[in-house]
Amino acid sequence: MGLREWSLAGVLLSPMLIYALLALLLTGLLRMGLQRVGAARWIWHEALFDCALYVCVLAAVIAVLGRG
Repeated sequence: MGLREWSLAGVLLSPMLIYALLALLLTGLLRMGLQRVGAARWIWHEALFDCALYVCVLAAVIAVLGRG
């Protein structure tokens, strides 16, 4: 996919929006998986963990899909 802008009716859109939405979806799935297996009870600060997990997943999504 690369990190080039897309033109939609003359409006340039950043691929970062799609990467961010995909990372949000994957983070939600990972979080539900952690709750199902019981690992969520070991998380001390849930909001901080969610933010850090999202940043890590976003970095992974960009590393995998951002190669152009």
